[in-house]
Amino acid sequence: MTVGARSVARATAVTAALWLASAAIVAQGTSDRPQMAEEVFKNVQLLKGIPVDQFMGTMGLFSASTGLNCTDCHLDESGGNWAKYADDNARKQMTRRMMQMVDTINQTNFGGRQVVTCFTCHRGASRPSVMPSIDLLYSSPPPFEPGDPIAPARGQPSADALLDKYITALGGAARLEELKGFTAKGRYLGYDDAEKSPMELYAAAPARRTVVSHTASGDLAWVFDGQSGWVAAPPTDRPLPVIPVTGQELEGLAIEVHVHFPVGLKQALTNWRVGVPTEIDNREVNVVQATTPKGGTVTLCFDAETGLLTRLVRFSASPVGRLVTRVDYADYREVAGVKMPFKWTVSWLNGKSIFEIESVQPNVPIDNARFARPAPPK
Repeated sequence: MTVGARSVARATAVTAALWLASAAIVAQGTSDRPQMAEEVFKNVQLLKGIPVDQFMGTMGLFSASTGLNCTDCHLDESGGNWAKYADDNARKQMTRRMMQMVDTINQTNFGGRQVVTCFTCHRGASRPSVMPSIDLLYSSPPPFEPGDPIAPARGQPSADALLDKYITALGGAARLEELKGFTAKGRYLGYDDAEKSPMELYAAAPARRTVVSHTASGDLAWVFDGQSGWVAAPPTDRPLPVIPVTGQELEGLAIEVHVHFPVGLKQALTNWRVGVPTEIDNREVNVVQATTPKGGTVTLCFDAETGLLTRLVRFSASPVGRLVTRVDYADYREVAGVKMPFKWTVSWLNGKSIFEIESVQPNVPIDNARFARPAPPK
């Protein structure tokens, strides 16, 4: 399967991400406790006891591993009917057996560590290949994407030095600390969207952010209030109107928000280490990695020449493998003496979003209600 075909398969999971154990909607609780998968979806057999956002992420991992979309493994009718995802079929039953097989391999051979996953063998194909590739053997494979846990490399600048260079490239610590917040307007484009939608952004130091996109099917909102996070979306995009972000995924979201106010970035992460430089889009980048309080891994790629952040890769753990999110930053412009990216692309295992800023108002009053848990979209 080609890269393009795999991308289409992954993106399809945005509106139908309930694979293996899924899905008729049962109810949405009103308490602050995140609901578990089995409380929201029917016929959950092996993925019980994990929050809804992590359950959705595992569906993306299955899609990314096998190159299949949701209706490939569920029923054709499930594409427009969330309840039909709960129906069983032979492929879902096979997937459950494969999950048990992978768990047995890890328990028997690696002390329970998650060394083998679906992606280990499938690599984006519905059936693992047993045929060695001569082209792969005698050609130069593409470089691995930065993000895998690294050991400190010798002869590289320290993490402090690279972070300080980044702060200086943005305008310096003094200027950054003067930026207490900003509002912005721009455009949003989802993977399957035919055209861009209006977007609003509200951000306040040290790390609060709300992004709202007014799409044709309804409003999409991503909210982080400094401690908690939510995604609100119409029923065509998500199985619940408001889904809390939890665990390591929540910590990763916090780091993305810190990028808007990066002075506190050093304190937000621990165990900083610098790896071997690599290339992104034919430009050398310094690879800096750190750990979130709950054990998530965040990798920052700084342009070796400019010092600016070009890529952030983070992943969180799940019962079936790493849930990876990548953010690519571009089009830095100066606002109130501070450089900020006017475009960033968020890619994850079951979707892709492009955010573009068109205008910014720095240091304007922002109502705290902007960062409250969003209401269900109309």
